[in-house]
Amino acid sequence: RSLKGVTLLHHEPPEAAKPTQRWRMYCFKNGEPMDTPLYIHRQSCYLFGRERKVADIPTDHPSCSKQHAILQYRKTEKEGEDGMMHARVRPYIMDLGTTNGTWLNGEQIEPSRYYELLEKDMLKFGNSSREYIMLHENSGA
Repeated sequence: RSLKGVTLLHHEPPEAAKPTQRWRMYCFKNGEPMDTPLYIHRQSCYLFGRERKVADIPTDHPSCSKQHAILQYRKTEKEGEDGMMHARVRPYIMDLGTTNGTWLNGEQIEPSRYYELLEKDMLKFGNSSREYIMLHENSGA
């Protein structure tokens, strides 16, 4: 699949779905907030990368790949506290096989594998000092 003449590295899975919860991502650089929050609940996936033709969220640092990582919402089942299985749309991150990696809460994640994102999780891409924090509309301050 391609977009604007660029072959995309990611294809959405069958369980892709738009989120029901209104997630936001806050960007910080050297501990200081940058810009306004990124509203990341309007589509089922968001591409991070340097290739501005296709990236939903540009990462301009030279250590970031053109198509670096994907934030993918997936409808999955998980066991709840009541022992029953509950289907919900949850956010996941996947590194797209980059040289300099994607970091979740300070740990580098394996490429081509989904990692569930939880409230207050922190993402970093490549060697960029920017930190992206996941919050949703019901997150406490």
